[in-house]
Amino acid sequence: MKVLPASLAVALILVAWGDAVAAEPGPARLDYEIKLETLLRAPSEKVSWFQPRPGVVPGAGQNGAPAVVMTIQQMLGSDYFTGLSVLRTDDLGRTWTKPESIPQLAWQDAGKGMKIGVCDFTWNWHAPTGKLLGIGHTVYYTSRGFAGADKQRDTVYSVFDPKAGAFTPWAVLEFFKDSGGKYFHNGTHGQWLVEPDGTLLVPVYFRPKSESKVMTGVVLRCTFDGAKLAIAAMGKEMFHPVPRGLYEKSITWYDGRYYMTIRNDKKGFVATSEDGLSFGPIRPWTFDDGSELGSYNTQQKWVTHSSGLFLVYTRRGANNDHIPRHRAPLFIGQVDPERLCVLRATERIAVPERGRALGNFDATTISAEETWITVAGGDAYCARLLWSKPNELVGRVK
Repeated sequence: MKVLPASLAVALILVAWGDAVAAEPGPARLDYEIKLETLLRAPSEKVSWFQPRPGVVPGAGQNGAPAVVMTIQQMLGSDYFTGLSVLRTDDLGRTWTKPESIPQLAWQDAGKGMKIGVCDFTWNWHAPTGKLLGIGHTVYYTSRGFAGADKQRDTVYSVFDPKAGAFTPWAVLEFFKDSGGKYFHNGTHGQWLVEPDGTLLVPVYFRPKSESKVMTGVVLRCTFDGAKLAIAAMGKEMFHPVPRGLYEKSITWYDGRYYMTIRNDKKGFVATSEDGLSFGPIRPWTFDDGSELGSYNTQQKWVTHSSGLFLVYTRRGANNDHIPRHRAPLFIGQVDPERLCVLRATERIAVPERGRALGNFDATTISAEETWITVAGGDAYCARLLWSKPNELVGRVK
């Protein structure tokens, strides 16, 4: 029996391993074009647009196209936001109305010299009622700005009626009555789903008021009758004992399974579910070569197409150490839905870095041909993804 030299044996093993990795099955690549546009210029050097969030009203635009109603607010300082304004396009973004403030989503007096506002709204079309529903959370301000993260935050919602062209005043989603008010809880901060039966899957997070500051994640199944949002069931609690825990989650549905991406101070996580309520176990986001994705302490969002699942994210290692928390540029990469990793070879820049952080972005299915990634960092941007083949999931996912 001939014995190979150790170095040659190792080399052959590495070649075989490389061939196995290369031959490992994965999803078919889906092609698309990215068209980047500036929606709004920054109001001033010290004031930034923030959280541009589109909502799609099917068939309400020109020639049967969807109308897009987008809320946006200005950031006056760290976590210090004005009330919401709205702009609209009826021709798929070729022209937009000017932003107009929404009185129903403006600051309110909270007493003791404080104001209460709402932010981080995410919008979805609710076909059974013909309404556009937005879900976000409250935030308290003093005369100096953000009152701090220890103030109670509530999940809130507002309804846009396309026929009336009006928003309802924001209302608090009533948490479980038997909780005794013991929970500090928050809004979605991310993508939520309308199920085919008209119920909603809404990811939130909470913690006991006077105990650990580690957030517990959970998905709520909610009902919506066109006016009131109510909780019907709560899913499996998700806990990770590191600073701030699991928060700011986004969920989607793809090829018969639910997927969740999760913000954490140290790294982003991903989990799956068969029923949309019980997610887990969590695992860190990685590239397909096993290296860490490098996304941390910020949100990630899903782009969901019938022929491919994608993640939008920020990360370290992109010559962006000068950007706070490496929050620019915005990347997009196709996900392997079985191995739960980002395919490194598919990574592209959706929104380039221009010297400022890009925060709290969104990704919204506009039509079978387009998905929009919207974000602001001073100016407000829209990266239009123009698909090489129609998205057959239109109407099923955000």
